[in-house]
Amino acid sequence: MEDFEILFVDDDTTILSLVEEYLTAFDYRISIVDNGLKALELIKDKDFDVVFTDFKMPDINGLELLAVIKEYRPSTEVIIVTGHGTMESAIQAMKYGSYDYIQKPFKLDVLKILIEKIYEEKKLKQGNIILKTRLKERHRFDQLVGISLKMQEIYEQIDRMSCNSPNVLIQGESGTGKELTAHVVHKSSDRGQKAFMPVNCKSFGKGIAENQIYDHTLNLFKSMAGGTIFFDEIAEIAPDMQAEISQAYTENNLNLTAGDHKQGNSVRLLAATNRNLEEAVGRELVNQDFLKCINDVIIRMPPLRERKEDICLLINHFLNKFNTNRENTVMNVSPDTLDVLLRYNWPGNVIQLENVIERAFALKVDLTIEVDDLPSEIKTFGEISKIS
Repeated sequence: MEDFEILFVDDDTTILSLVEEYLTAFDYRISIVDNGLKALELIKDKDFDVVFTDFKMPDINGLELLAVIKEYRPSTEVIIVTGHGTMESAIQAMKYGSYDYIQKPFKLDVLKILIEKIYEEKKLKQGNIILKTRLKERHRFDQLVGISLKMQEIYEQIDRMSCNSPNVLIQGESGTGKELTAHVVHKSSDRGQKAFMPVNCKSFGKGIAENQIYDHTLNLFKSMAGGTIFFDEIAEIAPDMQAEISQAYTENNLNLTAGDHKQGNSVRLLAATNRNLEEAVGRELVNQDFLKCINDVIIRMPPLRERKEDICLLINHFLNKFNTNRENTVMNVSPDTLDVLLRYNWPGNVIQLENVIERAFALKVDLTIEVDDLPSEIKTFGEISKIS
């Protein structure tokens, strides 16, 4: 555990030696001292992640040391160790902010378990801090808009795969922005300057004889070398046709040279579905081989009802979008309108919200969208909500 510092404080030097030998064997960074005053000197100069301290010591006891640590190093976890355990002292330790409380004699592996637990918790907290910091700074990723944690996680996914271009399956309800996400995934990758071809799966293969689907798909892959093909709503393609696509994809990759792969001349597959994937596979709507081709990474687009903190940003985004080259100007929504929009369940997701804003422009709304300017199903919802 690099950069994870442990301090053990006890006036029994035998215990200190045993603890140091045991934890060092597991490559832990451990410091030991035999009294509280020495511990305070170390704590002033060094930020320890966890401190184990004996409860009863001369000069400064464990509770006093705990109180000082929590005042000056609040992120340091402190565990009280004592051979004089009573319920009262345990309660006192917890009140002072002790992470845990163990009694002598203790098994050495108990220390290891506690250290690993604290280490994992600190890693998780640090990850959350980083994510929250990015959340404050990042309100959008290209054309994707949102400050919610779920959207931040999607931005992180897209960032992480920008250099190696894996195939990606994008799952989500209709209207959550799957095709837009596919465009952003492509644009942010090292293939971003190459061709992007969306394929409407409902019409894929129409007008082509069944025995020609394989050759048609193989030629498509060859023509898109280095680019990206996006299969929209893959469950709309019959499973036997999906099998043909996966075979053509495998054949195309086998025919590529090592140099082609190195130069990024393979075709990248992105796909989207609004179906529950497990259910679709169970009902044999998705061919297993085809699924293996497209799901190196899975991005799950959240429905708008699960990211309502993004609604205000999205409204502003759509207002700016539709204010360009329009005769009338709409600057904002009224407080009552915003209240309705925030409480509405949005079965049509982001696309439905975009349509609501565009409709206001079509109706020549002047400056502010009022509740009466909303579609009837949303306006009625607002009226029912008021009554209830």
